Amino acid sequence: QVQLVESGGGLVQAGGSLRLSCAASGSIFVINSMGWYRQAPGKQRELVATLTSGGSTNYADSVRGRFTISRDNAKNTVYLQMNSLKPEDTAVYYCRIIEAPTIYWGQGTQVTVSS
Repeated sequence: QVQLVESGGGLVQAGGSLRLSCAASGSIFVINSMGWYRQAPGKQRELVATLTSGGSTNYADSVRGRFTISRDNAKNTVYLQMNSLKPEDTAVYYCRIIEAPTIYWGQGTQVTVSS
């Protein structure tokens, strides 16, 4: 079993920055992909950014150029650096990892961007 613990959310003014962290622990063998998703009130959960074990990244158009996903393999931790935050980035952010064929989700961390 794998556990994901997220941190780094909070309240920030528009134009500010936050860094989210997600640490994976437990019986981890091979992580195929790590990523971040978000869900705003009344909306479906959407992809923010993903990072494969091979180093390939994928970003939502809405965050490309502002957000950066990275990982520390030694710590089994994935990060999301969020710059130039906008009010529309307000959501609960969820970490997701894939240890094929299993998908694990974190509990979510709230990010609120005030205008």
